[in-house]
Amino acid sequence: QVQLVESGGGTVTPGGSLRLSCATSGLTFSDYTVGWFRQAPGKEREFVATIRSRSSGSRTYYADSVKGRFTISRDNAKKTVDLEMNGMKPEDTAVYYCAADRGLILSSIYNGDHYDYWGQGTQVTVSS
Repeated sequence: QVQLVESGGGTVTPGGSLRLSCATSGLTFSDYTVGWFRQAPGKEREFVATIRSRSSGSRTYYADSVKGRFTISRDNAKKTVDLEMNGMKPEDTAVYYCAADRGLILSSIYNGDHYDYWGQGTQVTVSS
C-alpha cells in the first residue's frame, strides 16, 4: 500500500521560511517522480515543484512563482522529498500536497492529474 505523508506546515510571517517533508512508503521510491502542488481557498490546484526519478537524473522543475525561493530535494535512502521555502509571501498560503508517479513524461509533470498517489496535505499560512 502506497502512502505519502506531508509534514512541516504551519504559520510564518512574510519573508520567513518553512521546510515541508513528504515521507513515502510502499513504492520503489527512486523510480518515482515526486511533486508538490498547492491549493488555496477558492482557487484551483497548482503545480509548485517536482523532482524526477533517479534514472532521470533527479532533475528539478519549478513554477515561475516560486523559482529562486523554493528548493525541492529528495533522499532516496530515506524515501523522502523536502520542499524548502524561503522568502515566503502571503500568496504562498495554501494547502500543500505531495504527489508521486512512475513513468511520467516530461510534459506531464506539471499536471497533477497525471500523478497516481497523493498525500493528505499540510496547511501553510503566510501572514503578519
